[in-house]
Amino acid sequence: MSHADIRSATRPAPDQALLDVADYVLDYHIESPEAWDTARYMLMDALGCAMLAMKFPQCVKHLAPIVPGATLAGGTKVPGTALELDPAQAAFCIGTQIRWLDFNDTWLAAEWGHPSDNLGTILAVADWLSRSNLRNGRKPLTIRDVLHWAIKAHEIQGCYALKNSFNRAGMDHVILVRLASTAVAAAMLGGDREQVITAVSNSWIDNGSLRTYRHAPNTGPRKSWAAGDACRRAVIHALNAVTTDEPSYPSALSAKTWGFYDVAFGGKPFEFERPFGSYVMENVLFKISYPAEFHAQTAVECAMKLHPEVKDRIDDIERVEIETQEAGARIIDKTGPLANYADRDHCIQYMVAVPLIFGRLVAEDYGDTIAADPCIDGLRAKMTVKENPQFTRDYFDPEKRYIGNSVQVFFKDGSKTGKVSIDYPIGHRRRRAEGIPVLLEKFRRALAGHLSDAQADRIVHVCEQTETLLATTVPEFMDLFAVAPSS
Repeated sequence: MSHADIRSATRPAPDQALLDVADYVLDYHIESPEAWDTARYMLMDALGCAMLAMKFPQCVKHLAPIVPGATLAGGTKVPGTALELDPAQAAFCIGTQIRWLDFNDTWLAAEWGHPSDNLGTILAVADWLSRSNLRNGRKPLTIRDVLHWAIKAHEIQGCYALKNSFNRAGMDHVILVRLASTAVAAAMLGGDREQVITAVSNSWIDNGSLRTYRHAPNTGPRKSWAAGDACRRAVIHALNAVTTDEPSYPSALSAKTWGFYDVAFGGKPFEFERPFGSYVMENVLFKISYPAEFHAQTAVECAMKLHPEVKDRIDDIERVEIETQEAGARIIDKTGPLANYADRDHCIQYMVAVPLIFGRLVAEDYGDTIAADPCIDGLRAKMTVKENPQFTRDYFDPEKRYIGNSVQVFFKDGSKTGKVSIDYPIGHRRRRAEGIPVLLEKFRRALAGHLSDAQADRIVHVCEQTETLLATTVPEFMDLFAVAPSS
């Protein structure tokens, strides 16, 4: 392209990636019964994670108006609290609750992430919009609408992740939460094709946050509210696009020198394995048994299987060999001191050591009290982590999408355990029949841990009756999770 071409002010046609997202969110009809059914479980699981997060003061501190006192009567209700907020800040709060414990659903490919993070935006906008509609004599949205938009948000985030690695460019995966949430929020607000394109183009112009808060030596709690931040930003972009005359930026991706591709993606356009449909929701991975970074889920299962054999011989262990996928070896293999909760729940050695020693892995095990046990770091120091190329191949195989790990323990006397290998965890699509009853029990326990028995029972009763749930209005549903203000 010549210098004159770069300087040309002629407005180009929108990038194809912008058009494809807009056409999908506005026009695609979801017909897959499996996607609808899985979305119902996803909603329960995500809100269960939100209730579990209410046990953690550092999370609760984030659940507040952006400016003290700036609540909004008749606004969005934040589950498990008495808060009513504007939809942007409510999206931050709900997204933060869902993501705080790293226990909600997951998608793994060239990029990874947690598609139910988008519920922060979807629930916030749906509740605020519905309460506004009711005040103005219009119909509220229902949970069927919420699941419709959730399937589409999952699909956008997940299909981008299949072939495009933002982490290799140093960006955090929440860039795709912001993208998907922006698109569906603009459509939910009644945006037309041009307005959805406007919102999405602005999302790309934001570029991406750096992943440094997820990795040593800077790992910290921002990784637990980063998705909430992406949800908040998405609402802002959607509202700006739909309620103002903000123009679109049609070549936000492809513009020479100044577009996203050249600035942030090495000049490469995005690649796609498949068109948008309902594939991601159908195949999404649930974290059911353990609050562990998903690349380590099967490693935790392996360690749990080995616990009975090693629990009385911890001091006799010479070494522990862990084999994982390339992504696991790259992002959660950590040696040396671990500074905080966020460091520990992204360390495969820590996530293997705790179940080997104690026969469990719960959120509280990442706290300072448990981490102070010298046995944990002593065992971590005896571990090696390496990539198993077959695990990596199976990880990327679209017919498998395994997340394999193996663990083997060697003792000082020359004896050893068998090598325990697991290809896919209980939350995998291939283990749905086994996993759903465990997911439902996780949901019930989570509700009971924060809400009254009567309130938890009402929520479970609604959620377990599919047609009742789908027909429930969003305000009715969100009211089920509200609690009285503290005195």
